[in-house]
Amino acid sequence: MASVQDVGLTHVALLTTNPDASIAFYQKYAAMQPVHRRIDADSRRTVVWLSDRTRPFVIVLIETDKVDVALRPFAHLGVGCASRAEVDRLCREAVSDGCLHSGPADSGYPVGYWAFLSDPDGNTLELSYGQEIALTVSESH
Repeated sequence: MASVQDVGLTHVALLTTNPDASIAFYQKYAAMQPVHRRIDADSRRTVVWLSDRTRPFVIVLIETDKVDVALRPFAHLGVGCASRAEVDRLCREAVSDGCLHSGPADSGYPVGYWAFLSDPDGNTLELSYGQEIALTVSESH
């Protein structure tokens, strides 16, 4: 196997009490898929890496008995959606699933159209459209 050196931000690690429920949430709302799963040799706990395969970045889910501190209420992970309609569709599903925290709301440029959802352990996931992060980053060089 060829060696690749990771440089820059590679992951965010979150604790989860139910890895399968968290995987299902991030699959549904962030289009992320498991790219690695193992039982840690020392802790005997499940560890899962999730990726949307758009860049070398993963969410690491680490199984625990209790999540004492979650990303909330404003600390969050952000996922860009392809359209306002996609944000709206996912928000309707989040209402049905009981995980819509707030929104959707339009905060104008540069924040865009966004909503906050809560994952199974209370971490906040932001869905957004129109934040133009890639454009802003490329223009700052």
